[in-house]
Amino acid sequence: MAISLKGDQEISSVPTTKSKALRINLNSDIYGTFAEIGAGQETARNFFRSGAASGTIAKAMSAYDKDFSDAIYGIEEDKRYVTQPRLKKMLRHEIDLMEDRLSRSKHPDKLFFSYANTVTTIDFAKKFKGHGWVGIRFQLDPLEGYNEIILHLRFKETDARLQQETLGILGVNLIYGAFYLNDNPKELVKSFYHNLSNDQLEIDMINFSGPRFMYVDNRLMSLQLLKNGMTNAVMFGPDGNNLLPAQVLYKKNILALRGSFRPVTKVNMDMFEKSKKLFFEENKVEESKTQVIFEITLSNLSAEGKINERDFLDRAELLCSLGQNVMITSFQQYFKLVEYFSEFTKERMGLTMGVQNLIQIFDEKYYRNLSGGILEAFGKLFYRDLKVYMYPYHDQASGEYITSENLKVHPRMKELFKFFKHNGKVVDIDDFDKEILDIFSRTVLKMILDGKKGWEEMLPEGIPEIIKQKRLFGYSRSRIDK
Repeated sequence: MAISLKGDQEISSVPTTKSKALRINLNSDIYGTFAEIGAGQETARNFFRSGAASGTIAKAMSAYDKDFSDAIYGIEEDKRYVTQPRLKKMLRHEIDLMEDRLSRSKHPDKLFFSYANTVTTIDFAKKFKGHGWVGIRFQLDPLEGYNEIILHLRFKETDARLQQETLGILGVNLIYGAFYLNDNPKELVKSFYHNLSNDQLEIDMINFSGPRFMYVDNRLMSLQLLKNGMTNAVMFGPDGNNLLPAQVLYKKNILALRGSFRPVTKVNMDMFEKSKKLFFEENKVEESKTQVIFEITLSNLSAEGKINERDFLDRAELLCSLGQNVMITSFQQYFKLVEYFSEFTKERMGLTMGVQNLIQIFDEKYYRNLSGGILEAFGKLFYRDLKVYMYPYHDQASGEYITSENLKVHPRMKELFKFFKHNGKVVDIDDFDKEILDIFSRTVLKMILDGKKGWEEMLPEGIPEIIKQKRLFGYSRSRIDK
């Protein structure tokens, strides 16, 4: 072994794809199947090429023909093949065959697994780069139930062969992580990019389930994807399970409300209700085809220097209890958020925001990194069929209510603001509740932490009870309200 010298930096050692596959192959108990559709059999190939694969691979198959695939796994209701339900059917079908065909009395110590992927790689015209679902169903004890890890990926490379190789490496990382890193889900998620880079693929959804992951909060795993730079946006529903943004937002009208929601207040819900009413009054908007999103930026979560996971879960808990879909993004600038939405829909979009956020939008300093400056940002922001719903601000010093009619922007931006205002891109929320306009999340949070009375009246119905019951945001039952 080489000696260490003064001044050496510690470098984390990442096992190669071959060494990972070989370690699994040399384990006498790990045994399973590979079912890969859409991008060759690259994962199984890595195991075959590393050596000693006969001790690991019971079967490797690829049902490319749709009729063959339907005969094996059944027909999906939507008749699509690259979907999460399809992947789950594949995983469970293959495990059922393993259990049926391999006698437990003959193989009492075997740890069965099924690995599957269903993907579509880049098309011939190179317009659509491709995406897919990848998963593993596995056990860590012969007498224990099965665990599942399922993820969705989007390819970034522009060559089908490279995408196949990337998928093969990811598959090895997933199988290796499932067996050897299952006790540390955060490290397991990080390991997906071993021997890969962010330029090759994006992982935008992941869900863990099973007895070994009973205490894993999938919302926290979504946060890991963002923190590790694996994606720019993650989404979860009221039940706490992660959602695929592309699936939820596809061809939908989108109304987004950005905030800290620390905690969610009556003002937040008033902004939401009033802007939703205005949005639904638009000619091109159908309620049944509309998705409302409560969005929190990663920078907001790390406003105190680092991300507090407990604080993140507290915010998520309250928004989910109100039946809302929550999105966490790395987009500090609104035009990047709109660009992201535009990947999935061409329908009308709406952004609900307060006066201060609107002032920031019209501040040139936020666009210095763009070659076209504020005009480039506005071209991207308002190019789509977008409207901004502005919630007023109460100036306590003057008693004045600030709306788009009396809002003061920088003199150089005044005419630009008038242009968007007169063209109906900026819409005032007139029907607001003056009684609650002075409520701010930071004030409520401080009252909770200081044990002061009166904060309950500032929150939507049912929210104070949840905070007290689950002791969110540092609330303590032992503290007597002052």
